[in-house]
Amino acid sequence: MEFKHYSVLLKESVDYLNVSADGIYADATLGGGGHSYEILSRGAKKLIGIDQDRDAISAASKRLEDFGDKLITVNRNFSEIKEILDELGIDKIDGAVMDLGVSSYQLDNAERGFSYMHDAPLDMRMNRDNPKSAYDVVNGYSEGELTKIFYEYGEEKWSARIAKFIVEKRNEQEIKTTGELTEIIKAAIPKAARMEGGHPAKRVFQAIRIEVNGELEILKQAVSDFVDALKPGGALSVITFHSLEDRIVKKTFKELAQGCTCPKNFPVCVCGKTPAVKVLTTKPILPSEKELDENSRSKSAKLRVVVKL
Repeated sequence: MEFKHYSVLLKESVDYLNVSADGIYADATLGGGGHSYEILSRGAKKLIGIDQDRDAISAASKRLEDFGDKLITVNRNFSEIKEILDELGIDKIDGAVMDLGVSSYQLDNAERGFSYMHDAPLDMRMNRDNPKSAYDVVNGYSEGELTKIFYEYGEEKWSARIAKFIVEKRNEQEIKTTGELTEIIKAAIPKAARMEGGHPAKRVFQAIRIEVNGELEILKQAVSDFVDALKPGGALSVITFHSLEDRIVKKTFKELAQGCTCPKNFPVCVCGKTPAVKVLTTKPILPSEKELDENSRSKSAKLRVVVKL
């Protein structure tokens, strides 16, 4: 199956990087290589493409082969940016893009188990070397733990009822496929509630995916580490796809942009804290009507950008 990924907010996110011919840039989530292609097409000297999914590395390498040694691919998690740069002997980068969406390939490739639209083994691992899969979460977590992740990561109001139904079902036999899980979720949500707000399994699948891949645990530190890795004047564009991610990015940017934290009644600053970044997007940038028409999956996307001071 071809690795496809429609790069959301592509032009907008790369425009902020002000790509220069002597610049070194990073694509934190290489995916199908869309953002990387755009950066390299604008004349970047080097592009470090990072992805924990080997399929993504393979597909993007093929797509970007005409750029030769301008592309460096790294099969790691973007949270390891400092170690990656250290190993490559690169001190600082001139800009970076972080697209936190799941690729169309991962969603559409049934065997990866990300989608509630295809029946497949419960997997959802972005890095297939990860020992924990969706199967382990669904069959191994307690009712309380399931309720918590469905509520916190999926913002699912029926989280307790869905967790109860899952535990009752797996006591009869283990839950092995996305199809089985989808049917349990549908049975747990009252019929009237199923009629509103998209597919009934959407939020639970999102929550399990976040848990399996530890997506939110690493995000705050990773954003800070990418900012640390930037040269002064370098920009970081972050594209999020749900409110939890966006909240973390917004809060982290705000903290990094904050100067003195001394109490207001202090006559002079004693903390010595200065802003690390300037936030360039007071409100997030959203996809255009044209983009929404072309790609329905872009509807929840938000772009936030900071520049290193």
